[in-house]
Amino acid sequence: MAEPEVTASNDVTTENYDAEQMKEDISAGEEKAPKVNVEADYERSKQFDVAEIDRSAEGARAAAEATEPNVKHSSLSSFSAQESTGTEAGNPDTFREMAKEVNHTQKQ
Repeated sequence: MAEPEVTASNDVTTENYDAEQMKEDISAGEEKAPKVNVEADYERSKQFDVAEIDRSAEGARAAAEATEPNVKHSSLSSFSAQESTGTEAGNPDTFREMAKEVNHTQKQ
């Protein structure tokens, strides 16, 4: 038998205690097996797949605003790694120096 699991609230339980108990009760005839209608459950679950606000015009505007790019593509063509770091792009010594700085900062 599996070792009991102690939860944060100090309740001693096993992972599948309820499921095992239900299985035993059904086998013993003490409890009826639940009837599962997968199609109905699936149809019912669809109502939770999208928030109410997302079905409205306000939600559509919010989604468009949230996914709108913040940077215009034309400005990306003038961007270079050298401008962003002020150092020579692709120089291994530059990366070594940056790594040393990061490691030094983390140790403090």
